[in-house]
Amino acid sequence: MRDSEVLVTHHKALMELSHNTSFIEMPRPRKLAALMELCTRLLGVKRASVWLFPPERDRITCERLHDKELPGCNSCVAQNGAEFNLFRSDHPEYFRAITEERVIAVDDAHNDFRTRSFDRDYLSVQNIHSMLDAPIFDGEQLSGVVCLESGVRRDWSVPDISLAAAIADTISLMNTHEAWLRSKRALEYVSRYDSLTGLANIDSLRDRLNHLVRKIKRRGTGSLALLWIDVDRLKTINDGLGPQAGDQVIADIGQRLQEIQLAGKDFLARIGGDEFALVIRNYTLPSFLDEVIREIQGRIRQSIRISDQDLNVSASMGICHFPGDCHEPEELLRGAEAAMYHAKRQGGDRSTLFDSEIQMTARSRFALESELRETLKTDGLDVFYQPIMDRTGTQLESAEALVRWQHPQRGRLSPIEFLDVARSAGLMYELGACVLKSVCADWRDAKDRNILMSTVSVNLSAEQVLVPELPELVKEICQNQDMPVSALQFEVTEDSIQGDFSVIGRVLEQLVEAGAELAIDDFGTGYSSLSRLKSLPFSRIKIDRSFINNLPDDENDCAITLSIIGLARGLGLSVVAEGVESEAHEAWLFEKGCDYLQGYRYSKPLPYSEFINRYLPGGSGS
Repeated sequence: MRDSEVLVTHHKALMELSHNTSFIEMPRPRKLAALMELCTRLLGVKRASVWLFPPERDRITCERLHDKELPGCNSCVAQNGAEFNLFRSDHPEYFRAITEERVIAVDDAHNDFRTRSFDRDYLSVQNIHSMLDAPIFDGEQLSGVVCLESGVRRDWSVPDISLAAAIADTISLMNTHEAWLRSKRALEYVSRYDSLTGLANIDSLRDRLNHLVRKIKRRGTGSLALLWIDVDRLKTINDGLGPQAGDQVIADIGQRLQEIQLAGKDFLARIGGDEFALVIRNYTLPSFLDEVIREIQGRIRQSIRISDQDLNVSASMGICHFPGDCHEPEELLRGAEAAMYHAKRQGGDRSTLFDSEIQMTARSRFALESELRETLKTDGLDVFYQPIMDRTGTQLESAEALVRWQHPQRGRLSPIEFLDVARSAGLMYELGACVLKSVCADWRDAKDRNILMSTVSVNLSAEQVLVPELPELVKEICQNQDMPVSALQFEVTEDSIQGDFSVIGRVLEQLVEAGAELAIDDFGTGYSSLSRLKSLPFSRIKIDRSFINNLPDDENDCAITLSIIGLARGLGLSVVAEGVESEAHEAWLFEKGCDYLQGYRYSKPLPYSEFINRYLPGGSGS
């Protein structure tokens, strides 16, 4: 038979094997065994094997071996039971050749300079005279070798070499497909599971609830109870012992919930920073759920050992049923969450069943969230401005931007009426961007009218300062309105800088590098440490209004305010007093050296047009 005919016959046999459905569905070891058996049968060689480079790349390790003279032999272990390895240091010429030449066709393996180093321990022992090796790849990287070994001296033909290379290419394609599957599984894990606890996340929970609800509706029978579990006082643990301690608490509670054996326990997920959800299927009668709640509360209340301390934690729980309390999976989630918040408002460490009163609150909250989402899509929130005056209370120094929402049915809403909804819905970053866009647009409008807008202070939430992309977003929004970043001052509360310090520090430093200034808002009410404060690029402290209300009559408030002013002086920071409402406030703060004053004594927050008319040179009221 001519070489061309042999080549066609070989490749036809390989294609029939590799494209067979049963082969495609085989696990990798069986695929390799089938390919090696094909080699020995078609080429009449003694042995065929697959070798892999480990990460160190200092050796090749046998993954699969087929020996025609030993039926059923696929062993790749040496006689002592260890893996069969060939080391680069023992066979440098072979490793150089397979790396550079790729295909090695050796007629006389005992004397060829590339393979003779194998003679002492391998070739003579196995009675091998000729070798044909072809490279296996993983992407562009050489990852292994297909090795064909003949027990008689052999001149390798073009069809022989072609088949060996085709077999190696088939294994290379297997490697590429397996790497893709691993990446797909890793991506699915990242997107569907929580990295801290290993539990499913909120997206996985939604998918499970959708499946179960559809099943119950289709069959007309069955029930679900969703338990929303929120760990009480986790923020206090984070503030007191650090976020690592908080993570340990969450991981420990997640493990405890996972270990609980309950009839009907169907699905467990971590759905937020300190929140878990448990789906109970069919076993949803009140008497049984009472037992479930007692079991969960008891497990969570068991002390947790952290940093040589025993921590005692508790949880607030909300329970919602399907059917009965709701009709759709999303309503089930919202109902359980609303019941949990009701339990938390009652003092925590308790559970609440979803009912009609909570249902009205939840529906109102859900509707408000949906309306807020739509409003943010069109940048539909308003910004009011409250002046910040010099220490005499007579000259405008800057202004604070404060968000408002002109709701079409509910009228003008203050932040206290919708910020909590935005926070629980994960909308704070989008809301902050909306406010900044409005501020920049107002600044540009003032510039176009030849009015010099004062520096504007914009509040940043904890959710915003944890996003590394925030500085770039700020620069982009300012650039779109031809506004310098230096016209902005960002205010963050003490509690907002309690997260990942490496991320927060970089975000705040990049904002300052872009030209903005930073202020600590509501100082004295949070849990920040001086070491953290002094290491961040703040230039201003704002004293919370709760310390200003009773000046100068309350000795404790006087002492606290004086200490904050002294601390600011020591750190080289300016001071703003919030909540200045009376002449007595103003006079006392002026005497004690407070730099700037803000409050209703000067103005309530004003719409943009009223603010510039009253306070900015060039406005009609100047």
